[in-house]
Amino acid sequence: MTVSSNVKQCLATVKNIEAGLSTLASNTGDEKAQRLFHEEMLVMEEIKQDIMKRI
Repeated sequence: MTVSSNVKQCLATVKNIEAGLSTLASNTGDEKAQRLFHEEMLVMEEIKQDIMKRI
């Protein structure tokens, strides 16, 4: 695998994690957990933006 394809795969994985966190936030009734999932989604967004700069 080339470096480029590894970076693109990493981006896809981060997007998948972000989607999973969104689903978890939507499905939980616990407000504290929702807030935590949302905060982690924001972290994933920052990581995603950094990876996109490298592509």
